[in-house]
Amino acid sequence: MFRPRWMVTAAAFAVALLGFAVPAASAAPAPQWQRLTPPLSTPWTGQVSPGNALPEYPRPQLTRDRWQNLNGVWEFAAAGPGEAPPVGRDLAERILVPYPVESALSGIMRHETQMWYRRTFSVPRDWQIGRGQRLLLHFQAVDYDATVLVNGKTVAHHTGGYDSFSVDVTDALTTAQEQEIVVGVSDPNDQGGQPLGKQRSPGDGIFYTPSSGIWQTVWLEPVAPAHIDRLDVTPDVADGSVSVNAIVGGPVRQRAEVVAYDHGKVVARANGNANQPVRLAIPGAHLWSPDDPFLYDLRVRLSTGDEAGSYFGMRSISVGKTADGKQRMLLNGKFVMQLGPLDQGFWPDGSYTAPTDAALKFDLEQEKALGFNMVRKHIKVEPDRWYYYADKLGLLVWQDMPAMKDDIEPSPAARAVFESELHRMIDQHRSFPSIVMWVPFNEGWGDYDVGRIADQVKTWDPTRLVNAESGVNCCRSEPDSGRGDIYDDHTYTGPGSPVQTGARAAVDGEYGGLGYKVDGHQFDPDGSFAYEMEPDSATLTRRYGELQQRLRLVAQQCGVSAGVYTQTTDVEKEVNGFLTYDRQVRKMDFAAARAANLAVINGVTGDPAPGPPVSPGTPGIDGIAAYPFDGSTEDVAGDHDATLVGGASWTEGRRGSALALGGSGQYADTGAALLNTEGSYSVAAWVKFTSLGDGFQTVVSQDGGDHSAFYLQYSGVEHRLAFSFAGIRALAPDTPEANRWYHLVGVRDAAAGTLKLYVDGRLTGTTNACLGDQATGHTVIGRGQYAGGPVDYVNGAIDQVHLYDRALSDVEVSTLYSSGA
Repeated sequence: MFRPRWMVTAAAFAVALLGFAVPAASAAPAPQWQRLTPPLSTPWTGQVSPGNALPEYPRPQLTRDRWQNLNGVWEFAAAGPGEAPPVGRDLAERILVPYPVESALSGIMRHETQMWYRRTFSVPRDWQIGRGQRLLLHFQAVDYDATVLVNGKTVAHHTGGYDSFSVDVTDALTTAQEQEIVVGVSDPNDQGGQPLGKQRSPGDGIFYTPSSGIWQTVWLEPVAPAHIDRLDVTPDVADGSVSVNAIVGGPVRQRAEVVAYDHGKVVARANGNANQPVRLAIPGAHLWSPDDPFLYDLRVRLSTGDEAGSYFGMRSISVGKTADGKQRMLLNGKFVMQLGPLDQGFWPDGSYTAPTDAALKFDLEQEKALGFNMVRKHIKVEPDRWYYYADKLGLLVWQDMPAMKDDIEPSPAARAVFESELHRMIDQHRSFPSIVMWVPFNEGWGDYDVGRIADQVKTWDPTRLVNAESGVNCCRSEPDSGRGDIYDDHTYTGPGSPVQTGARAAVDGEYGGLGYKVDGHQFDPDGSFAYEMEPDSATLTRRYGELQQRLRLVAQQCGVSAGVYTQTTDVEKEVNGFLTYDRQVRKMDFAAARAANLAVINGVTGDPAPGPPVSPGTPGIDGIAAYPFDGSTEDVAGDHDATLVGGASWTEGRRGSALALGGSGQYADTGAALLNTEGSYSVAAWVKFTSLGDGFQTVVSQDGGDHSAFYLQYSGVEHRLAFSFAGIRALAPDTPEANRWYHLVGVRDAAAGTLKLYVDGRLTGTTNACLGDQATGHTVIGRGQYAGGPVDYVNGAIDQVHLYDRALSDVEVSTLYSSGA
């Protein structure tokens, strides 16, 4: 976990501090810690003081009775290059540990790249240190590079902002009552290549204020020379057992006795060697789930006498096939729809660090109150007590790895650092039952070798699911590696409609982002933003319900296993939370939101049956409507003659005459909604574009409430022909030519969940789109609809339009093309 550099001299440390002279007796009083004013105050800001800075035991999965908390007021100073560590010298400022230096609660509230911490401590006499016991100094998290000196001796050097490290400081102690700790920290933040999550200097947009220095609890613990460093606890639901591996250092082999308890009653006992899994059979195992988060207690005792407590939950997580033929995520062998928020873990007063333990628990309690059964911890690692509360409350956790910077290619050295920290994160969190998924990459931020990394994570922990890249469909992501257990779609506002295919489960890993500004509770009122801003709480609540209704349809019809809504709270400039950033205001009706969430979970959970059969539609090659445009707008296959709008006229066609359109306000309106756009359908037309550029030109579409249900079109973004839903396009491979006739056919296959584009009788593009938009507006020829208004007018000619209430086959498309060729 750390690499002691016992031979490193003080001068070798990369940063140092100018000397500070010891004041004379008549000098001013020593500096005191002062609580500074944060941008917003939470309900717990005023409760923080030097005497109660996170006093709780920090390591709930490996507990011992004796320990000493070193949180509180430390001396502090910015560091400069070239001077020695401040051993034995007072520092000029006071900081409240463990709050990041940039936070108001730290008392510093500025960014520092290099810094010194200093304090003294006394070892309790009854700890018997040096007389059969050793003294461990624990750091739960320091961002980013830390060198630790005790009484002037360098005892540890550690890099990594998100994992804990410990050092045996026994041999550095002196006979003096007061022992000195000096910690030098260097944090390059976004100027380095290390994992840093969403920290940026300065914070802006979807990135936030940095959190440097000591940001989790520092503490002391007396232990036996041979002692348990970690407990790896792995349940096996199928076998009705749990394995416990007591990780113990030292050359002497130790035996371990492992005992499991149910509310104080012994349910299993076993003995075995330390550093090897010891199996305990759990008769009639009480399974852990969000609805019943039952936990067993655990005691492990070494033959040397070292003893530690812990706990575990009996649960399994896997991907398997349900009755509808889809691969879905299974909890304890059954499909449970996973629904939860994106949880960033930032605070306006404590930055990376919750002001109090009650505050740390609060966000999880609110998520549970909203009816969620899952939470995605977004590119940050929390203190162990956060996962303990997730275990106790019953929330499944998707754990992201903090990302490297998003806009640079990671160097070989940065990749090695990333993989080392990823491995440590997994090792230190592998025993929390709430964690069911590892997410090594997000939206291409600093990603590389995605498939290899996914495989490596699965090797490190084969008991959990691996989401190779959350948001692989968007942003800077590499092409889908096809690896891991999950295909993860990000669509804002969404939710997206990824189709479950192959052996992986499909999830909506991010969607939503509905915003609402609450006066007096914004971090940056002028810079506040969201993906879709609402005017009031009632509208926000209504829109949230609409998104959840669509997610339920996506889950039922597309085979989606989970949805992650953005997000738990507002974060700095983002105002898209259920709660304001200060946790003072609920921004939507929680009862209504809970009902909407439970409707999704309960409406899909179980063993989904296959959907209703798709209607075969109307047979024949003519379709339900056909417009040959032979000098009239007659529907020769149905009874919906079209109307020319905006001065549309006639020109020479592919065969006979054709509809002539000038690219602005001209189109043909069929006067009805000819297609059931939630089912299968096909649209065909000959088209010749007079000019092509960066704009869209839509040949056939059907109006919806805000946008067309589909677009048979030229896409000016890709400069390709396309058959599209809003934001989803099946594209032809080549750029079309102006003044050339093309035969386009778009096929929507509801059973397969696909869009297909055919050009001149050949299949040229396919994309997944399992859920169609309901659209009862008119079917129109020569334009589309977007953002509530008409757009994308064709500049050219359209001929021989056909509409079908079914999905045409390849043979039928070829026949249709040949008939008009």
